[in-house]
Order: sequence, then structure tokens, then C-alpha cells
Amino acid sequence: MNNSEWARKFVCGVVACWMVFYTVGVGAQALVVPPRVAASSWLVMEYESGQVLAHSNADEKTDPASLAKIMTSYVVGQAIKSESLSVLDEVTVNRDAWAAANPQLRGSSLMFLEPDSRVTVGDLNKGMVVQSGNDACIALADYIAGGQAAFVAVMNDYANKLGLSNTRFKTVHGLEAAGQFTTARDLAILSRALIQDLPEEYALYKQREFAYKGIRQINRNRLLWSTGLTVDGLKTGYSKASGFSLVSSAVVGDMRLIVVVLGAANDRARFQESQKLLKWGARSFERRVAIGPDEVYASRRIWFGDTSTVRLNAADQGAIVVPYGLADDLHATAVLSQPVLTAPLEKGQVVGVIDFQIAGKSVAQTPLVVMDRVEEGGFLSRAWDYLLLKVLQGLGLCVSCT
Repeated sequence: MNNSEWARKFVCGVVACWMVFYTVGVGAQALVVPPRVAASSWLVMEYESGQVLAHSNADEKTDPASLAKIMTSYVVGQAIKSESLSVLDEVTVNRDAWAAANPQLRGSSLMFLEPDSRVTVGDLNKGMVVQSGNDACIALADYIAGGQAAFVAVMNDYANKLGLSNTRFKTVHGLEAAGQFTTARDLAILSRALIQDLPEEYALYKQREFAYKGIRQINRNRLLWSTGLTVDGLKTGYSKASGFSLVSSAVVGDMRLIVVVLGAANDRARFQESQKLLKWGARSFERRVAIGPDEVYASRRIWFGDTSTVRLNAADQGAIVVPYGLADDLHATAVLSQPVLTAPLEKGQVVGVIDFQIAGKSVAQTPLVVMDRVEEGGFLSRAWDYLLLKVLQGLGLCVSCT
């Protein structure tokens, strides 16, 4: 494979990564050194851009434990959003959601449901999100999908759609099961999707307590009480296999950060390390609109079209996060996924990336997209373009220059 072919495939791969809803700040961690984190894996993501600001072992697989409930919540939220489910629906609790009859649930987090009782979807949802009730997860799965296995299939289907390539669910609640795993990166992507797609569902995560039948339970995410941060989610998790974990999110200035800490040694450590990373991200980075949504970033030659040039920009993804105080040193370069742009092109079509660099290090990338639809030209104009393109290529001249 020659160098040009390798480069083309590399750029195409970068563009494909953007289609699964996240970017990677490949140089940000080198410019701003993150703190030491006492956890087996962790990640810091800026919500708006999906930019990963720093991470360690972010793709290392581990047992999700109760963090699986973030996906259960996502499925429930999508059902409510589509109006196939209502928070007012009354659910008759089956025996499999009763801890006394289900040995797997004994000693785990519960909403304390009783068989044949009728509970609204809204209360079950709060019981799952706020109390981390494993019984609530089962009751919701039974009602929505007719059983846990069918609901798990929906969870995995959403995982595939969201691009969670290192995640596989086997249970609706996250209790240990063979073949069940996730990663810090996938949990950050999932959490971002929940916040972005389902704001009403996400609003439950900041609720500090919930009482069912007089049993008052406190949200296990103690960062909700933090006085130095505006934390409004997400979820704790623990299992013998994974250790103590926490996915958290907070608004800091004009940024929202998502922090995933997996495999901390104890309950106290997961909160300390998460708070440390949230504060580090808040003081080390700033969000800048590098390219406005209507701003023409570049114009490039297009071949075989009804016009000879096409306008390109970053669409609505022109805001990036850069190390604090270095925004003025930002340099951007457009990299096409193919050396020759040919018609037809659709408005919004991704044709490359805009690479942002500081001091020669890539700190962020956004998609390079077409601003205007370009139709194919007529026969004569396409024939002329064919001859001209061959001449320029033969002379080794630029074929994308306007």
C-alpha cells in the first residue's frame, strides 16, 4: 500500500469515527497534564462536542455493575419520548421482581416491590434511577418488553446504534453475569446520548431522594451535594469484579463535563477521584466557537457538478474545547477524505475533517461538511471536467484548489 492510499484510508477512518457521535482530543492530554487518578480506568469528556479531554485505559473492558442502568434508563426514556409508554401507566409487579422469590435480588439495591402490587411507570423509573432498584428494572422490563431477555436485546440494539463497540449487556440491572462488559469510553458516549436525547429522563438523575411506601432512600451519588460543583448526575456502580465506579456530570461555566471513573478501591475514592477530574477539567479547558454554523471555512474544487466550487464548514459542530489560555494559538487545517471531490454532494455530507492544532499537536477534530447541495452537471461539462482532471493529475497539480 503506497503512502497516498494509506493516508486516504486513515482520513476515511477518522471521518467514520465522527459518525458514532464522538471526537477524540488526541493532543489535549499532552498539552495539559491530567492529575493522577486512583482507578483502573477513567475518562473526561466535554459534552457539547463529545471531545475526550483525557483518559486512561478508556477501552479496557469491565463489568458495568449498576452502571448498566444508564442504558436501561435510556431505553425507558426513549419509550416515553415516543409515547409508546406513559409515566402514568400502572404496572402489575411480577414475582420475578420480588426479592423474596428471586435469590439474585437478595441483598442488592431494591425499591422493595411486592408481587401483584400496582406501581406507575413514573415511580418505577424513579426507583431505578434514584434508588438504583434492581427490582424496578425487572418490573419495567417485564412491562415494556414482556420479559428481561427481550428488554436486554433492546439494550444491546441501542448500544450498537450508539456505536458502543465494547459494550454487551446480559441483564437489565447490571448484576454480575458472564459475558457482560463495558468501558469508560462507551459509558461516556452513552451518558452523553442520554443527556442529549432525553432531557426529561436525565432530569431524574439530580433527584436526591425518593420514597416508596414510606421507605425513604437517598441517591447514592454524593456529588449531588457538592458545594463546589454543579453536579446533576449520573450513577454509581459496584461489583466484586469491577470495584467501585461512578459516572458523573456537571456544568462548569459554559461547559458540561462527563467523567467516568471505573475500578476505584472503595466508595470514598470513586467520589474523590471523580471530583478531582471535574475540577481539573473546569480549570484546565475552555470552550470556543472556532467556526460558526453559517461561516464558510473553505471552498474546494468539485468535479462533474453543476458548479465548479463547493463551500465547506463544520455545520453546528464548530465549537471545540482547548487548553485554557491557548485559544489564540489555535490553527485549523481542512483534510479531505478523498483527493478528488465529485458530484453529486448532499448538503451536510461529511467530506473530511477540520483538524485543530496547538503547537503542532492535534487537540480536536470536527467534521468537514458540505454547505450546499451540488447536482451533477450536464454531459458536456462533465466531459470537459474529465479531460481537465486528467491533465492536472498528469502534471501533478492540485485538483481540489479553486
